[in-house]
Amino acid sequence: MEGVPHTNNLRRAPVQQRSAERLARILDACAGLLDEIGYEQLTTRAVAQRAGVPIGSVYRFFSNKRALADALARRNLDSYAERITARLTAIETADWRGAIDAVLDEYLAMKRTVPGFALVDFGAPAPDEDPADDANQRVASRLTGLLAGQLGREADADLLRAILVCVEAADALLKLAFRTDPSGDDALVAETRELIHAYLARRLD
Repeated sequence: MEGVPHTNNLRRAPVQQRSAERLARILDACAGLLDEIGYEQLTTRAVAQRAGVPIGSVYRFFSNKRALADALARRNLDSYAERITARLTAIETADWRGAIDAVLDEYLAMKRTVPGFALVDFGAPAPDEDPADDANQRVASRLTGLLAGQLGREADADLLRAILVCVEAADALLKLAFRTDPSGDDALVAETRELIHAYLARRLD
């Protein structure tokens, strides 16, 4: 159902439009509160109050605030994938640099404009209990599927590894960019872009 995150952490997936809309309100409330009070102070009760739903409605979907934040992160990833897919339609297949720029640009746009994204982009702040479900692994896997055709490559283990290296490097450097400047230090963003281009040029040119 549109707007429902792909997550195993939902206690119950919504089957009716009204239920899906309620879930979306809960996630929107969570995102707004993250910007206002942070993850540590976030509570399921505060989310319910902000969303205008009974606390039982939150627990109908989520066992705790970590599951709630994880669902928000997965919704963010779905939205990110949709934005990239839309951008790729205007980029020539052979233009892998243009594709990578779109990937970076859409992340930066979400970082600057999407509520809650500064604290919960594609993974909840608390450590994940399952290393195989690491947020950067999640992102790399999704990007590999999206970019394989655009890069003229098979979505195989080699491409996944290369994309994962890029995701890990960009994650660390962009965190630094946004610590340096809340809107993202332009010089550090440019260095990140140059590093990713140089790394992938050895594999794609």
